[in-house]
Amino acid sequence: MKNLWQALMMVRRCDPASFWRRLLYVLLQSLLPLANLYILKLLVDSVTLAVQGSGAATDCLPWLLTMVAVFLCNRIVVALSAVNNDVLGQRLVDYMSDLMQQQAATLDLAYYDTPSYHDTLHRAQQEAGSRPVAILNSFMALFGAIVSIVGVVALLVSASWWVVAVMLVAVVPSFAVRLYKARCLYRFRRDNTQHYRRTAYYSHLLTSRAAAQEMRTFGLAPCFRRLFVSARRTLVSHLLDISRRLGTADIFCAVVEAAAMLAVVWLLISQAVAAAISIGSFVMLFEAFRRGQNYLASLVAAIAGLYDNRLFVSNLFEFLNLKPSILSPANPLPMPEKIERVEFRDITFRYPDMQRDVLSHFNLSATVGSVTSIKGCNGFGKSTLIKLLLRLYDPQQGAVFINGVDIRRFDLADLRGRMGVLFQDFMRYCCTAAENITFGASSQSSFHPALATLERAASLAGADEVVAHLKRGFGTQLGRLFDGGAELSMGQWQRIALARALYSDAPLLLLDEPTAWLDTDARNHFYDTIEQIKTDKIILLITHS
Repeated sequence: MKNLWQALMMVRRCDPASFWRRLLYVLLQSLLPLANLYILKLLVDSVTLAVQGSGAATDCLPWLLTMVAVFLCNRIVVALSAVNNDVLGQRLVDYMSDLMQQQAATLDLAYYDTPSYHDTLHRAQQEAGSRPVAILNSFMALFGAIVSIVGVVALLVSASWWVVAVMLVAVVPSFAVRLYKARCLYRFRRDNTQHYRRTAYYSHLLTSRAAAQEMRTFGLAPCFRRLFVSARRTLVSHLLDISRRLGTADIFCAVVEAAAMLAVVWLLISQAVAAAISIGSFVMLFEAFRRGQNYLASLVAAIAGLYDNRLFVSNLFEFLNLKPSILSPANPLPMPEKIERVEFRDITFRYPDMQRDVLSHFNLSATVGSVTSIKGCNGFGKSTLIKLLLRLYDPQQGAVFINGVDIRRFDLADLRGRMGVLFQDFMRYCCTAAENITFGASSQSSFHPALATLERAASLAGADEVVAHLKRGFGTQLGRLFDGGAELSMGQWQRIALARALYSDAPLLLLDEPTAWLDTDARNHFYDTIEQIKTDKIILLITHS
């Protein structure tokens, strides 16, 4: 119940006003039909008296007008409730997206290296948008059903307690089946998370731009299509087996409920024939029993829904409860104004779930005013040095120092804000050219930087030539994901990414294979730039050659 309550409070926090309006509308929608049911009895009785000559037709008019008024109120409440539900649903989607994005942004990079994390993330993403509002719906349905059932029971007691008992007992098999179904589906989806992720991966390969070239060149589409179909066929087969078993149980439940209806309605007919109840009472009690069965079905669905959602929402909180281990210290030291030296002392590091060390007792020292070139074969651990200096990971042994101070004593944002970085697998953002470059600043409070700063970074990186050929200059949308976007070659993208690294003019410059995609002229320009800016910087340059 703890997770259910947390999810419900999450919905309330995202929009308190809409939450409480939802509760009011559910209460009204539960009470108004019961009021209409009693008014129907009075109307039928007044019509019966008029037919028998004991009353006039005009005696029926007040009850008719009252019934119409209650009907109109109910329809207005339904309309207002629908609008309120849409508002609350959209607010919740935004709220949950914000929670998920914040959580993902704070977790250690190491989480992304483990399949179990991707399973957890996948399950959370599947549930985040719908489960909290489903829990709200189930709670509200439960509340409304209880209110309605109490009213129906009050009406049926006037006929017989036996009627109430039959109605309640008849719903027990359906309740058990719904709980069993929820448990089966939850276990199946959790146990098959990786199968669902595989189908999503195969679908992504078949539909994404990144894979489109090789799909066509090597004729891979049929292969991955077969893999997708095979994985889906296995999943669907198991799901249909579960569905068939539960369908048989549902038929049994329907037989029990039909037998209960037969017994109760026959009892009411017997009482009406014996003049123990009026025709109006018969109509009211019959309708009350019929609605009572529906309300009980709604109650069962709501309870089963809460049980179902309790199981699935645990996936969401499993993700939200993950904690990063790489954090800023409680009392961080201020970053030095001038960075003179960076040292890697006795570093031993391995990635999560790996069987070997990437770095073992590694040492390196870099000083201001020089370019420290780090060369080595693939898998040597060159790129890992950048990640350790940025504290994307912490080493298992040893430490990284800036001016003789362990970097774990600095605030994370301050530490990273003093570094300009070009990763080997740099991002190509489908944003404007200006935004692609200014993302390199440590603070993005404004996307309207001084033009001189922007132009300087572009010039140093050789990206000014790229921008000069764009239709709207720095304001040109890059990438072909959105309308009006301009696609660049990988060499042009690398110049933009290099400008991003240079934009903040940080004292530490970390460059991983910065010339991998550049032509000869661009490489020469890059090395001229390095000579120009190295005087007051520490530059780590990673290369294969």
